[in-house]
Amino acid sequence: MHHTNWLQVVGIGFATAVHFIISTENFTRFSDVRKMICYCGVAPFKHESGTSIRGRSKVSHLANKKLKTLLTMAAIFAVRFDPELKLKYEQKVSEGKPKMSVLNIIRAKPIQRIFAVIKRQTVYERRIAA
Repeated sequence: MHHTNWLQVVGIGFATAVHFIISTENFTRFSDVRKMICYCGVAPFKHESGTSIRGRSKVSHLANKKLKTLLTMAAIFAVRFDPELKLKYEQKVSEGKPKMSVLNIIRAKPIQRIFAVIKRQTVYERRIAA
């Protein structure tokens, strides 16, 4: 599989691609995208103790912090240059969601796109907004 097939995902550059390849052991480490999202530190978890829920959701302290940092930069770039993700970001913010929570949602999108391309063995095709 040529990894250049998924380098068309907006926000994913060479450094992020290399980190993904290494940290996922060439995409063999995770059986589904949700596990990969958790590993990247993007999936929030509720802070619970018994039946009470305290505070805001947090990500796992076991996350790959370097990959999360790269995904933050990818998400910021994607919000600027990917019309679909820009619209999603603006909608969520206008609904009153905190900007960092929305950015976390946007961080997951490139992971989902990369995972789909690798699993399907296809080239990433960017959708053009109508």
